[in-house]
Amino acid sequence: MRVVAYSIKSAEKEPLAIANHKKHEITLISNSLSAETAFYAKGKEAVVVFTDDLVCASVIEKLADLGVKYIATRSTDTSHIDHLAARKHNIKIGNVPHSVLMPLNLEDLPMALAIETIRNLDKWQMNKCLGDACVCSNSCDQLPDKKIKK
Repeated sequence: MRVVAYSIKSAEKEPLAIANHKKHEITLISNSLSAETAFYAKGKEAVVVFTDDLVCASVIEKLADLGVKYIATRSTDTSHIDHLAARKHNIKIGNVPHSVLMPLNLEDLPMALAIETIRNLDKWQMNKCLGDACVCSNSCDQLPDKKIKK
């Protein structure tokens, strides 16, 4: 899957590369996602964001126009993403389930976020629901191994 990851900090680069195992073609950029930086998503199927990225309706519209089908956030929080606009443009949203992060200490957090983000990309690529990481209500009955309804 072709992906652009926004708001990447230097400490996140290595964990994402290790978790990815060269499965997805990921472009890492330090810029946050905005109306002015959405063009980096041209030709990409997915974008990876963080809580600093305000993914409002106008940004989602630009992403949809560029062909983006998925938004994965490297966090448990999705309040920075306009869910209604994503649903309107048939863009699926995935996050990192809170249950995955609960037993971790702070130093293990970057790798855990990277692993869960890559898992979401893997499942989308295989046309499977994300299960607990699925934020798209009623799109696939939220069963981890169930195929996504078209």
